[in-house]
Amino acid sequence: MNSIKKITFVISVCSLLGTALSSCAQLLEKKESFTRADSLRGSLTSPFRTCYDVNYYHLQVKVNPVDKYISGSNLIRFKANQNFKTLQFDLFANLNIDKIDYHGKTLIGKREFNAVFLTFPNELAKGVLDSFRVEYSGYPTIAKHAPWDGGFVFAKHDGDKDWIATACQGVGASIWWPNKDQQDDEVDSALISISVPDDIMDVSNGRWVGKKDLGDGYTQYDWKVENPINNYDIAVNAANYAHFSSIYKGLKGNLTCDYYVLPENLEKAKAQFNRDVPRMLKAFEHWFGPYPFYKDGYKLVETPHLGMEHQSAVAYGNKYMNGYLGRDLSGTGWGLKWDFIIVHESGHEWFGNNITSKDIADMWIHEGFTNYSESLFTEYWYGRQAGEDYVIGTRKLIQNKEPIIGPYGVNKEGSGDMYYKGGNLLNMVREIIHDDDKWRSILIGLNQTFGKKTTTTKQVVNYINQQSGLNLTKVFDQYLRYADIPTLEFRQEGDQIQYRWKANVKGFDMPVELDHQEGFIYPTENWQVLKTSTPFKDLKVNRNYYADVKFL
Repeated sequence: MNSIKKITFVISVCSLLGTALSSCAQLLEKKESFTRADSLRGSLTSPFRTCYDVNYYHLQVKVNPVDKYISGSNLIRFKANQNFKTLQFDLFANLNIDKIDYHGKTLIGKREFNAVFLTFPNELAKGVLDSFRVEYSGYPTIAKHAPWDGGFVFAKHDGDKDWIATACQGVGASIWWPNKDQQDDEVDSALISISVPDDIMDVSNGRWVGKKDLGDGYTQYDWKVENPINNYDIAVNAANYAHFSSIYKGLKGNLTCDYYVLPENLEKAKAQFNRDVPRMLKAFEHWFGPYPFYKDGYKLVETPHLGMEHQSAVAYGNKYMNGYLGRDLSGTGWGLKWDFIIVHESGHEWFGNNITSKDIADMWIHEGFTNYSESLFTEYWYGRQAGEDYVIGTRKLIQNKEPIIGPYGVNKEGSGDMYYKGGNLLNMVREIIHDDDKWRSILIGLNQTFGKKTTTTKQVVNYINQQSGLNLTKVFDQYLRYADIPTLEFRQEGDQIQYRWKANVKGFDMPVELDHQEGFIYPTENWQVLKTSTPFKDLKVNRNYYADVKFL
């Protein structure tokens, strides 16, 4: 046997120097054990949650930036999925429930951690439509490092001018308003009414439908959302914003694009947004199909945190730089040709907002596909090799220490590898399918099939299997459910070259394309003979395959 040499397609280090992944420490912090509170927050199967389906919210919140205090209410309309008397909604325990109104009657909710159990006077029959209103107030959690932890951000700009935002992905929207806080149940529509001091304005999701002077130094801004929306996407953004707009002529007609930025940044914003937003929309409508929320429009809103995928009101804080705050996460140079936050956070409009995972454990559906969208954007504008260079360049950020998929039912996402490893997995799946037209139709079809719905890893993988005509379940299982990547081993025995897979998944059999070799090889766990005229020392695996390769 020849002496061992090893080709490794990944450097498993996290060297972002304080950028994306290291900043995710709070959202992605490791947790070994889970409590009753975690189960109450994360359960998709509790009868107190499955008994009803939320259809509509009218959220009304008054924000006092001086005292960092909020007060308001949420009207929750729902349909009974079965006969029941008690349901669960959610609100963090540091916020007071002042009143629960049910058709003029005051009901008392029973708190357990951040969950509230509400019992109605009479049993509700399956199919009935009903509603209740929760009035609440208090000092909300202040985010220490938004958007990677949740809560309110009370900041200043241009001296002493108020600048307010919310971000709550992961921890959940119940950190600042009462709702059924699970991704599995999205409301069909919502009205968001936010009151702020008269010298600033609020920008929330959907379309602006009016404002009202409350006569007490506050003005209420009303925003209507006409599409299903995740709880964590609903946002407050308030400042003395300057506004400009444009029309993008897209696949479904005219899409309104509105931009709300700090006045001192208006000219920079016009240059950055008018350049990259049309490019983003053109690329993503090509790869994924029409922008999902034409009815609600597209907005970018400048925020005091880096950014978040708040549906139809994407939060932007990249300081009008190309790259990620001026840095290229891929190290290839391609990431400096576009604004990372515009491209990445807008990519979530398709994956995360249009297609939403039922359980945050499957958050890779949001982040893996959206990370991959960065390379597809690069490919659309700079060519196939550039897109490959970009996604392959991000491999140095993969750690391979924990599985991408997290534990189900406890509101816990998997590892940060969902970003870069997820993107490389999808780039590799494209190579395995080996038909770019089919791959693009799969990406578009995912948005058509699961759009404005919630879904699971199993459903997404099954769809890709069906549409590709391949069984890729073991491939996805290896990369999503195990920390390790598989190893492809080659050895020379006499005049024979042999090969096999070593992997965690039993029966792992991912096909592989070799450079300078027509067609694929089909390794299994057993040694096979490679029929090739290429010398052993010259064998190379196609660079789009993210795996370890050992030559024994």
